[in-house]
Amino acid sequence: MKQIICVLIVGLACAVLADKDATVLRHDAEVNVDGSYQYAYETSNGILHEEQGAPKTIGEDQAVVAQGRFAYTDLEGNKFAVQYVADENGFQPQGDHLPTPPPIPELIERALRLLAAKSQKK
Repeated sequence: MKQIICVLIVGLACAVLADKDATVLRHDAEVNVDGSYQYAYETSNGILHEEQGAPKTIGEDQAVVAQGRFAYTDLEGNKFAVQYVADENGFQPQGDHLPTPPPIPELIERALRLLAAKSQKK
């Protein structure tokens, strides 16, 4: 989680340095007694970030799960948007510009299904 926050802060800092005249259009934040939170901010140079999260018990550990989205425009005018979930399965971003793995070949997918079915019978 700390890595995610660092990456987002560095990204925001780089974007702000690229446009030193950017102004904050909106900034909302709420932290609740139960540990849940939400925040949002938007700047005049096209940066937007919204996130909400809450504590969650995972096994014997306590963790914070979060979901949100951010968007920005690079120096060439390209717009980027990312939606994400950060939970016990890690940081899971989704965005049109992010690479995706190639599809699993049909024969391998079939073999994996057969192996999974076989291991469940034991």
